[in-house]
Amino acid sequence: MPDAPSSTTPAPAPVSMENLVALAKRRGFIFQSSEIYGGFNGFFDYGPLGAELKKNIRDCWWADMVRRRDDVVGIETSIIMHPKVWEASGHVAGFSDPLVDCKVSKQRYRADQLFFSPIIVTGADGVAQTVGYVSALESENTAGELQSAAETFKRKKALQGTLSPVVAKDLTEAREDEIALIPSPATGEPGSLTAPRAFNMMFQTNVGAMTDGSSVAYLRPETAQGMFVDFKNVVDTGRVKLPFGIAQIGKSFRNEITPRNFIFRSREFEQMEMEYFIHEDADWSKCHQEWIEWCRQWLLSVGLPAAKLSLYEHKKEKLAFYSRGTTDIMFEYPFGVQELWGIAARGSYDLTQHANASGKPQEIFDEATKKKFVPHVIEPAVGVDRIFLAVLCAGYAEEAVTDEKGNTETRTVLRLSPRLAPVKVAVLPLLKNKEVLVARAQALYKKLQKRYAVFYDETAAIGRRYRRQDEIGTPWCVTIDFDTIEKPGDTFTLRERDSMQQRRVTEAELFALLEEHVY
Repeated sequence: MPDAPSSTTPAPAPVSMENLVALAKRRGFIFQSSEIYGGFNGFFDYGPLGAELKKNIRDCWWADMVRRRDDVVGIETSIIMHPKVWEASGHVAGFSDPLVDCKVSKQRYRADQLFFSPIIVTGADGVAQTVGYVSALESENTAGELQSAAETFKRKKALQGTLSPVVAKDLTEAREDEIALIPSPATGEPGSLTAPRAFNMMFQTNVGAMTDGSSVAYLRPETAQGMFVDFKNVVDTGRVKLPFGIAQIGKSFRNEITPRNFIFRSREFEQMEMEYFIHEDADWSKCHQEWIEWCRQWLLSVGLPAAKLSLYEHKKEKLAFYSRGTTDIMFEYPFGVQELWGIAARGSYDLTQHANASGKPQEIFDEATKKKFVPHVIEPAVGVDRIFLAVLCAGYAEEAVTDEKGNTETRTVLRLSPRLAPVKVAVLPLLKNKEVLVARAQALYKKLQKRYAVFYDETAAIGRRYRRQDEIGTPWCVTIDFDTIEKPGDTFTLRERDSMQQRRVTEAELFALLEEHVY
């Protein structure tokens, strides 16, 4: 078969978000929601391949988190719950981000993602003066952008003296008199930014025929509270004992001020969360560390490279008052290192809040001490969409390869884990006008289709068909050629995506390969 024998695979270039987004649209992974009406900011649709990939992420997590563990059970709770749930959890009063408006452009910004610095110039007399301010939206190089803006300001104003290094602060740290002097990112001019104010991110709706205050409800901003309010139901019916977990996958909604970075921060998203309940006297720190490592190993198992993962431990002064500790597993996205999976030690706060608000005890009876107590909880919480984006970023590559004629071309490939790949194997008859090849290919395709996600393609040259499968992350292609028909053994050409190497395999060997890698 063409392709592998004369190919070379140099180191891939850095991932471009522009190219990644283009591939996602071109190959049917992700579309802008309501695109024919101009799109809707912060909302996305998953196309045929995207829906498969997303389902595979959910299925892998559920299999490893719930089905293959003896100490975790799964539930599914309602998106809209009694509004008192959100009052008790603190979301109604405190689930907010600091919001800043530009009065001229009408743009809105999260104050904690809008950075500024005074421009300080020291003259020949040794006196340092603040001559203005610069601002920049948070990025991978916020300090560098501020410094560059300060240098530009000094040059345009023809100021003499030595420019001090910028000191980046976010707008929540700005004094009232400074806000009037900080330029808006939209206009570049000072005087148009408002003071930061709290903006509640919960989507509000009404339940029933009336639209007054008594019918107000909320779309859930997280799945966690559903598991807390069903804690006693699970204890009473699930035959569970400490330590144990309750897991859930489901949609959540947050009215983000500035959704950005494709699907990384959107207003409708899907979460995979688990609440792991432990004895009040248990070593919570040890349990916390065990779950951090479990989550890290799981990310490695679905193909994320260790070099792109890191840990960030939240400082004590930044923790919520009830939190004992939070560690984030960070991923190196093209737009910077960002949170992928948060693992929080939440103490007994949530169960206690709901017990107090509802009047229903949320306790467990300890047979050893003959006492009742409220369990503490460790919470690993991750977004399906963020994992989706991470596996695309980690797997995407553009490579210069040489074909059998010596011509150099660019190969776009998605190196997805076979567990996650939307198509596990493509079945390709070498020629579509040879009935004997097509018949054998279709027979194999139908047999594979009973167990796996398979794609059948008989259109275009075999090399072009390989490239199409490379772009969507298909791990293997099976070509039914004349050796299949004419030589003994009924073998096929198996082509491997990453190495582009080819070998002959039997049908039994093909199924054994899939059984080993797709689980």
